[in-house]
Amino acid sequence: MRVRSLGIVLLVSSFATSAFAADRAIQNGIDVWSTKGDGSTYMDFAKTPILAGFFCAGSAPFTGRVTFQGDPIVTGTPKALGATDTIVQRLDDAAFNKRGVAVTRTQVRALSLKSVAPFETGCGKFTAAVRLDGVQPVTRMVIQRQDENGGRFSGPLWLNVKVSFTPVGRAIRETLEMPVEVRFPANASYPWRSKTVAPEPAGFVLVDTDGDRVADTYLPGTSNFFAGQSSKLGLEKYQTCHDDGTGKMHCTTLCSGCQIP
Repeated sequence: MRVRSLGIVLLVSSFATSAFAADRAIQNGIDVWSTKGDGSTYMDFAKTPILAGFFCAGSAPFTGRVTFQGDPIVTGTPKALGATDTIVQRLDDAAFNKRGVAVTRTQVRALSLKSVAPFETGCGKFTAAVRLDGVQPVTRMVIQRQDENGGRFSGPLWLNVKVSFTPVGRAIRETLEMPVEVRFPANASYPWRSKTVAPEPAGFVLVDTDGDRVADTYLPGTSNFFAGQSSKLGLEKYQTCHDDGTGKMHCTTLCSGCQIP
């Protein structure tokens, strides 16, 4: 009798795990990313130079490249999102159709990057920082289920940012600011997998969304969706790269240890 009971428990457990793994919908929530300072994220001004006179009176147009790395986003509870520097929110629940395709809207909600090192201009050295600038555009994400554990997703990423340049080694450190419109086209398909915890968003996190180093907005949890991690066992986290074709590149990886329920 005990053996039979154990068999029934295992059968029910197996069925529950399979049912969970193949959720019919992806709940709305956030995807959190971190940016390495390895040279893969940059702004190259060769094609679109910063205008003459920007850094100081009489300065030549700036055509150099500035390389960036992540600067962890400030949260209401310190280190609540670990090393996260980029947050994208999936605004809607996304239900899968018969073909295993689901659609949701996405919006960048927080971004915090800084230059890897000071860079030289005709007016001396500067550091740079990138933050979001105002209300952000909304784009469309298409999620494809390929097996019960996950699949692929794709979509464009649009954002309006403010690049701040601060002089180095001067008594007066006036920051110069420049708005930049970034339009990353729809990327190639990137992997995702289901989370192995309860699929309901279980919490919210207070986040600095405007880059002033003060947490100001509550965002939902990460729900039942791991963006950038393969559903195939043994595969490492996937680096996602967005290139706008004009000299702006942003490469991120799933922020390890940053997922919240």
